[in-house]
Amino acid sequence: MGTSTNEFSVVVLASDLGVDARPFLTASDQETQENWHDCPTSDADFSDLETLQFFRLQRGSDKSGNRIFRVVGKYFPAQVISAERLKNYIFHKIINEAPEGPFCIVYFHSTVQKEDNSPGMTILRWIYEELPSDYKDRLQVVYFVHPGLRSRIAIATLGRFFLSGGLYWKIKYVSRLQYLWEDIKKGDIDIPEFVQNHDDVLEHRPLTDYGIEPDPLHLTDPSTAHSFGKYETGWSSREYMS
Repeated sequence: MGTSTNEFSVVVLASDLGVDARPFLTASDQETQENWHDCPTSDADFSDLETLQFFRLQRGSDKSGNRIFRVVGKYFPAQVISAERLKNYIFHKIINEAPEGPFCIVYFHSTVQKEDNSPGMTILRWIYEELPSDYKDRLQVVYFVHPGLRSRIAIATLGRFFLSGGLYWKIKYVSRLQYLWEDIKKGDIDIPEFVQNHDDVLEHRPLTDYGIEPDPLHLTDPSTAHSFGKYETGWSSREYMS
């Protein structure tokens, strides 16, 4: 066969591997990506995401004076919400609802299923990196409630590579609700009933947190170690609220 004089190359990026495609974009494309948050999102329709209530501003603050955004992982349908829409929604909530001053995030990981509820670490890093610098500075701490052994290991090993350093060092693990009350007053954050029930079970089976006691009821999270990033479009008829 003869050799063509017109040579070209193709770069294939697998989203499941969590590769950051931005270095391969043209200068104009990168400028569009970097300036996306300048586009107004106040008129966007997020009523379906609001109904899920997985990301909400709470009425109170933690004991350091940081206003609280509550994230309930179980309520987030990762398979049917694109990363771009998730990013737009989070920016819409933070920019339009966060009062002036510092804020924190309380993330409930209770009974999260990797396949259904986890957007992936690279998507989380992407969203954090796209935040304007002042919002990054105002985010003081992420309280990671009910992390489980596998998610701790995943973040401790892969988190250093797939999470921004600024975000990685803001994570504070909270294994029980009683330890959350050391930083947040009861009543200043709404606790879903299933989170309280999960906490009660762990109180009676403490070794489950460390992978020592068998977990036949799958009360701890499946491994998030390989959930680097995934999404699909379209809604599903599945029920995500409990």
